[in-house]
Amino acid sequence: MSTTSKLRRDIRRRRETQAANREQAAAAPVEPHAELRDQQRTLLAGIVRRDGEWVLGMDGRIAGQTPSAARVLALIMQAAELHERQGTPVRLVYSDALKDAAHAEAKADGKDFEQFKLEFAASLKPKAQA
Repeated sequence: MSTTSKLRRDIRRRRETQAANREQAAAAPVEPHAELRDQQRTLLAGIVRRDGEWVLGMDGRIAGQTPSAARVLALIMQAAELHERQGTPVRLVYSDALKDAAHAEAKADGKDFEQFKLEFAASLKPKAQA
């Protein structure tokens, strides 16, 4: 096999891979819905909607994803409260779409969002061992 034919084949494969990646990225749009930032405007956490799932990112990594808007909003609010308790002032901004979906989900469960948030936080705390 000649060097030039191998080079042409490698270039063709790379272009095909790049085209497939662009198509995949275009097919799955990401909608930003919330951000938690410190005073230096460093992004501490964020929520996006991708493929019908709410995705929570923290420290530059995906922390989890769920179809539940109420759970993901409660989690980022808990993270904001934790930072505040540790003396780090933060700013949490979230979209009306996320808030409305979370409140509707809690209401469908027969609760208001504050009650859902408290119960969810309690469910995350480790149980005392006997």
